Amino acid sequence: MTSIQSDKDFKTALERLSLPQQRQLGKRFVESVGELAGNPRIGKVIAIAANPEATSAELAEAFNAAKSAAIESYTLCGRDADWLQQASHFVAAAAAACLTPSEQAGQSNDLAWNTAMNARMAAMCANIARGAQDDHAEAENQYRMLDEFLGES
Repeated sequence: MTSIQSDKDFKTALERLSLPQQRQLGKRFVESVGELAGNPRIGKVIAIAANPEATSAELAEAFNAAKSAAIESYTLCGRDADWLQQASHFVAAAAAACLTPSEQAGQSNDLAWNTAMNARMAAMCANIARGAQDDHAEAENQYRMLDEFLGES
């Protein structure tokens, strides 16, 4: 049973994490919906996010690739209400949020939160594409991931 039971608990716990910890956890959030990515670049940028020793230049390059993929997919996702294309966009946006450079993240502790919200949007779009109701499974999955992450720390 998870100790995180609500978004309030979730956000409070995320705010206590350092930026590198948020990036490590955010990588897990993106991987959770990674199969919805319509762009092979996303897998590569996730690997960089997962590397705690990635240089700031590597993170910046990965961020730019993820941001570019998010922008490209955004221009496509409005056509014909293609929900899987929308999901792909949100996976790219989640990857970009996870890789936000330290200078841009500043003192904000929202990196993991923004990553999580985009990952949830990707899951929701995929549910719509399948004709399924949003059952909040991705949010509950993220609660479990956070609990596991905190248990590892």
